[in-house]
Amino acid sequence: MLRTLLYETAQVLLTHVTKWSWLKAWAMNVAKRRGRQKAIVALARRLAVIMHRIWSDGTRFRWTRQDILPAAA
Repeated sequence: MLRTLLYETAQVLLTHVTKWSWLKAWAMNVAKRRGRQKAIVALARRLAVIMHRIWSDGTRFRWTRQDILPAAA
């Protein structure tokens, strides 16, 4: 059931979510190169990896690249 939910989440992220993130941009590039179905599967896998990382060590999801880069001193 988890695989189904991950697939549906990836599909919604690609088709219905209007806010852009690095994750959606990455998946759109995959879709351009390999096709929409493979991009959905790849995005579902990446979501699973991100969620596992959050669960195992408490890492936070960074929506934009500005959140990733350290602040200049």
